[in-house]
Amino acid sequence: MTDANPEHRLHLPDLSSRNPDWWRQAVVYQVYPRSFADADGDGLGDLRGITRRLNHLAALGVDALWLSPFYPSELADGGYDVADHRDVDPRLGSLDDFDALAAEAHRLGLKVIVDLVPNHTSHRHAWFREALAAAPGSSARDRYVFRDGRGSHGELPPTDWQSVFGGSAWKRVPDGQWYLHLFAPEQPDLNWDNEEVRADFRTTLRFWSDRGVDGFRVDVAHALAKDLEEPLRDLGAPELSSEEALPRFPPGTHPFFDRDEVHEIYRDWRKILDAYRPPRMAVAEAWVQGARRVRYARPDELGQAFNFEYLKAGWDAAELRQVITDSLATASEAGASATWVLSNHDVVRHASRLMLPPGTDDNAWLLSGGHAPAVDPAEGLRRARAATLLMLALPGSSYVYQGEELGLPEVADLPFEVLQDPIWEQTGRVRKGRDGCRVPLPWTSTGPSYGFGAGGAWLPQPESFASYAVEAQDGVEGSTLELYRRALRLRRKLLEGETLTWTADSPDGVLDFTRSDGWRCVTNLSGTAVPLPPGEVLLASRPFEDGRLGPDTTVWLAP
Repeated sequence: MTDANPEHRLHLPDLSSRNPDWWRQAVVYQVYPRSFADADGDGLGDLRGITRRLNHLAALGVDALWLSPFYPSELADGGYDVADHRDVDPRLGSLDDFDALAAEAHRLGLKVIVDLVPNHTSHRHAWFREALAAAPGSSARDRYVFRDGRGSHGELPPTDWQSVFGGSAWKRVPDGQWYLHLFAPEQPDLNWDNEEVRADFRTTLRFWSDRGVDGFRVDVAHALAKDLEEPLRDLGAPELSSEEALPRFPPGTHPFFDRDEVHEIYRDWRKILDAYRPPRMAVAEAWVQGARRVRYARPDELGQAFNFEYLKAGWDAAELRQVITDSLATASEAGASATWVLSNHDVVRHASRLMLPPGTDDNAWLLSGGHAPAVDPAEGLRRARAATLLMLALPGSSYVYQGEELGLPEVADLPFEVLQDPIWEQTGRVRKGRDGCRVPLPWTSTGPSYGFGAGGAWLPQPESFASYAVEAQDGVEGSTLELYRRALRLRRKLLEGETLTWTADSPDGVLDFTRSDGWRCVTNLSGTAVPLPPGEVLLASRPFEDGRLGPDTTVWLAP
């Protein structure tokens, strides 16, 4: 793996916040590098493109940017197939470009969080190439999960484990052994029982922390520890994916998801992260229920974990209230702050998703090109704006996905022939995948890629993106971009404490709560207008109807 010149890093100033708890109430903006901004005109976003657009994030008012993977990768899984965890993909720039990005971000008062991908590597990683060249039982293969197959000639996979992307989680190599890949075949899983693997990621944590990053987002944090004792256990549910089979096992005992042993790894990491001043933060991507997720967020582990129950909740007042109440309680139990997110690089953008009727299958909707059922973009945007103001009023950290500040909908009608997500091919072209939320951003209303770069874009942008562009919304009263800017400015002034109090007599279909210093957030999720509560209107997601709070509308009120 690439290592930097130690002399280059020894005297790097620590420009991150002196407040070690900045992350508890932060707004973090997720940048998907290949789709954010393209500086060299090759159609692929890059680090210099991000650096040139950091003023947009500073003007927006976010506290930090989280960079999805920018490491060397063949893009078998959008950059999450990492060939070197301590370098930059040459198509996206260099380590010098990363240093320039981090320095400019810190100059603008922005923290920098990088994506860490510890569950697997790319099959092009030097370790995996060494493993393929080595014999079964070698130390090189022990860094990964290699096993003999079943059947009279080893022709069957070692277990019935299924890949998250579809199909068997095992791939056979020419000498007859099989290796584990919980995701794409190009992403072999590492063996975290191997001390060399653990030591290497300690080095990686120090490498990026020494370069001044303020924290880490940990990919698939719940999958590192695996029960690899022989004989390996089947899931016993071949009709279910590995994730769907998780509830079949007592907590902490699934063969490879959310095992109790995983927490030993994060307690070890926390010692490294706390050795820096200020300590580096971390947030877990752990697709487990709240009672289990809270363990990843403990102070002696990662400190924070994504709250996917909130993302998956429907546009329903009772459901959202329960999720919010439970999420605040579990975060408090862990000594962490809650996290809130509506969109990211793996899900249908919420401007579209929140308009889908309850029970709608996202994949079926994507396969229809977004036509069955049809979604009204104007109504979707109305609901998305209301959802955003609700999220930003909640105690804790909000994670914002690039483009949602523009109100971008899902690009559901991408032609099948342009799809890049491995899910499409690995499922036999049954699941369309996540490309629709990864279409490059529009910065201008004209040009070959709406300002994304001098050339085209690696995924086609619809003509409708012209009206969503930053240029089209900048300074325009009532635009979604200006709503985000106003909301984030207000949030910094208003946000105190990490609790809320629900209003006891709110109408059906209305979420109404007061924050610790007295300001109030009211969201009408019902189908009819309701009386506007008393108080000074600070901000509303859309204009009022005759002094009443219309459907799909959020308002912030001062006492």
